[in-house]
Order: sequence, then structure tokens, then C-alpha cells
Amino acid sequence: MTQVTLDIFSDPVCPWCMIGKANLDRALEQRPGHPFRIEWHPFQLNPDLPPGGVDRRDYLEAKFGGQARAVEIYAQVMRAAEAAGVDINLDRMAVQPNTLDAHRLIHWAGIEGRQNAVVAALFRAYFRDGRDIGDAAVLAGIAAEAGMEGAMVARLLATDADRDAIAARDSHARQRGVNAVPTFLVANQYVVSGAQPPAFWLQVIDELAAVR
Repeated sequence: MTQVTLDIFSDPVCPWCMIGKANLDRALEQRPGHPFRIEWHPFQLNPDLPPGGVDRRDYLEAKFGGQARAVEIYAQVMRAAEAAGVDINLDRMAVQPNTLDAHRLIHWAGIEGRQNAVVAALFRAYFRDGRDIGDAAVLAGIAAEAGMEGAMVARLLATDADRDAIAARDSHARQRGVNAVPTFLVANQYVVSGAQPPAFWLQVIDELAAVR
């Protein structure tokens, strides 16, 4: 089957992005001959956060207009996460990080053909383990766990390498109309927004197979 590019615009601190990936992965497991060649692209939900991040509870209450609303929103997230088979441990998540460096790591992982592994590791690290994925040492460790050279990633993170490129790609995505994540672009033609269920992706794959 001819390969089809599936571009995914995502932020590793977005729970719906993790849920969307889990649902997509379940569909891909059922269609091992799927045509997708997946590429991950940067979209920072909070590009103005300080480099060290902020207190997550304060961030959520400010974002959603108080504790009660934040609890209500995250109850929906937790139900969707359970259905998708992914873990979110709210009690471990103390920091809302700036994700620019995490996006730099995803970019470098793409050069080595390890994007999917690194993206999955970032989601697990943040939502399951409560690790601060804005911290350079944490990111270097995640890189090493995914088969990259951790020491090299640490050296790169200590520089400004690719910061401007990530910011430019983020800006370009917004100019093209991406205003929320996850956003999926199929074959550079069809835009799919949100964490779609596995059945949706199975239908897309089967329709692509029928015309190719």
C-alpha cells in the first residue's frame, strides 16, 4: 500500500493528545499493514510559561476559572483516559512545564527515526510518572530510554539549537489554521481535530486501502 503521511500537531502536556495517540495506536495495531507514515509537529499550548514552569494546580484553576471547574474538566479527561487505556496520576503532577525543550527533543528524535517512541515516553513521564518534562536532565533521560544518546541531547539542550526553528514551525501551524491539539492532517489534505476513537481511524485506514 502506498504510504500516506499523517502529520500530528501535539503538545506533550496535552491530555487529549495522549488519549488521541492511544486511540490511534489501538487502530494501527489492528491494521498492521496501515499506510501511515507518522510525523509529529510542535504546538505549544502555553508558549509564554517561564522556562521553569509554574505550579500545576494554580495553572489549572486560573485556566478553567476556579477549582470546581478544573475538577469538572479533569473528570472528563480521566474518563476518556480510562477508556483509552492510559494512566493519568494527578497527584504526581506538580509542575506545568514550558514544553519548548520537549519539542526540541521530539524534533531531534525525528531525525533519528525515534519520534513515536519519544512522544510516548514524554506522555508517560508527565501524565503517569509526574516527571517535569521541562527539565533538561529529565529530557536527556527520556531520550536515553528511547535509544538516543542522552549525553548528546543534554549538550544540545544546553544550547539554543533549533529553538527558533520550533517556534517558526509552531507559528506556521497556527497560520495554517491549527488552533487546538491534537490536530491530524491526513495526506496533507484532510484535517481531523480531537482525540478520535479507534473506530474512526480504522474506517480511515480501510477507506484509504480501498482507493489505493
